[in-house]
Amino acid sequence: QVYLEQSGGGLVPAGGSLRLSCAASGSPFSAYGMGWFRRAPGKEREFVAVINWDGSDTYYRDTVQGRFTISRDNAKNTLYLQMSNLKPEDTAVYYCAASTKSYNTATMTDFVSWGQGTQVTVSS
Repeated sequence: QVYLEQSGGGLVPAGGSLRLSCAASGSPFSAYGMGWFRRAPGKEREFVAVINWDGSDTYYRDTVQGRFTISRDNAKNTLYLQMSNLKPEDTAVYYCAASTKSYNTATMTDFVSWGQGTQVTVSS
């Protein structure tokens, strides 16, 4: 099983940038597809971005396309989410997650391990 520990996040004004990190341990990081999800206040958890095992394939939800970049460094066992031009509606708790599927997936039930979550707050 892979264990995920998140860092980053915080408070940023609208238009600002943040980078989230997710460090993996316990199992070979490159064996997993990875994703970022978020839960805004009063809403269900939703998919943000996913990346396949070697970083060659990524997929984003429409509302973050062009503003967020998911990446991974398999040598450092770390997943990243670079967020730019942040908007108040991006305010949420963000979670990284690991999937054992061989294909890129945004289905939450395909993800077997989750990080602890980190708060991102964007002020208007």
